[in-house]
Amino acid sequence: MPSPIVIVSDALPGETLAVLKSTCDVRHLDGRDRKALFAALTDADALIVRSGTRVDAEVLDRAPRLRVVGRAGVGLDNVDTITAAARGIAVVNAPGSNTVSVAELTVGLIVASARHITAAARSLEDGQWRRSEFAGVELAGRTLGIVGYGRVGRQVARRMAAFDMRVLAHDPYADIADADVHATGLDELLATSDVVTLHLPRTPGTTGLIGARELSLMKSTAYLVNTARGGIVDESALTRALREGRPAGAALDVFATEPPGSSPLLALPNVVALPHLGASTHDAQLRAGREVAGKVLAELAPLLSPSPTAV
Repeated sequence: MPSPIVIVSDALPGETLAVLKSTCDVRHLDGRDRKALFAALTDADALIVRSGTRVDAEVLDRAPRLRVVGRAGVGLDNVDTITAAARGIAVVNAPGSNTVSVAELTVGLIVASARHITAAARSLEDGQWRRSEFAGVELAGRTLGIVGYGRVGRQVARRMAAFDMRVLAHDPYADIADADVHATGLDELLATSDVVTLHLPRTPGTTGLIGARELSLMKSTAYLVNTARGGIVDESALTRALREGRPAGAALDVFATEPPGSSPLLALPNVVALPHLGASTHDAQLRAGREVAGKVLAELAPLLSPSPTAV
């Protein structure tokens, strides 16, 4: 029986695929090259992606033998899960792989916002020494509002409690039973918090969740942090709000369109912007690759040659 063919269309640490390479024909390509991807999928039994490959209905149409799509990460925004399910194609991911990495980056962005670290560093690079213009605030004694209290939200709460922050959380689907975290409604959280950080998936119900009305509820001294998904924040409304000084600033690791091109947010002095680095640690990539490789292998089990039986 020929070995199952596994297409890996985004970069992954080589050691994460060892479990597949021992039993499968693993082939690498750049998933952004649609022509090459279409050609490779003709005989493919599995496809492993990160965020660079868009697995839409057109891609699935070119893969008559496909049994499983593996997303080496958490979100499935770039995978058409509805079409995959209709065609009996399993979709697997690695939901816990980047929790710590995203939580740690969130902490970094909160501190960077409160202390104006990015703007001050740029100023010094330009040969200026403007200490008084970059006076920040202490986080101790202030209020952190967490919207979305899942894996990452809980880890952020633990870390920011160590900064002596009061922690509020809003999540209608989570049991917020931690002693140091106070459950509250979204409007109250926005109006009360000195920092608001988002940790929820992008769904039809959360797209545009933070719009002009919600931003107007925030303190003029508050900061908004988004390391979750682009599109949860209405970027046009955020641009207007930041120009008007409410909230005071924003730290964004994600955008509705990535890369964001000439987004006006990138030109604002009160914005810290990163190129979606939440899961970009060696540790998270190793965990994600190993977890999804194991799940893909399990889905391919019926295609694998049975072990010889001793006689």
